[in-house]
Amino acid sequence: MAALFIAIASTAVAQTTSAPFTGRDLSGTYACTGVDGHEGAYTSTVTLEMDRAQSHGKRAGYHFRMEVPNYGTYRGVATADGDALAITFAHEDPATQDYGTGIAKVSRTKDGKVRFDKFYYEDAYKGGNTGTESCVRN
Repeated sequence: MAALFIAIASTAVAQTTSAPFTGRDLSGTYACTGVDGHEGAYTSTVTLEMDRAQSHGKRAGYHFRMEVPNYGTYRGVATADGDALAITFAHEDPATQDYGTGIAKVSRTKDGKVRFDKFYYEDAYKGGNTGTESCVRN
């Protein structure tokens, strides 16, 4: 029975990872506004670039880059599953301890542009931190 389960599970995983990407491509540049628990209101530019080799069915992997004027650049990865987007990010200067994880909901604006609204958590930055961000694709 266990061997049958393993064979079925292996087949399910293989089918998922080999399926062509059929979801919404979120790649592009986004104009963002946010509110950080320690730093207050800010603006940023986010770029998402799909990793096509790691994107299958409705699920996609992305390279993430966020540039915050007068503060710096964050790099990370994102993964999308339908309208859910998870993001890990870290400031390029590790001494800031400014890194974390975000979860976002993808939707469209009234004029049809792709957007995502994110909540993030950082356990090390200034003793812990959270924030929100809304981004609209240009």
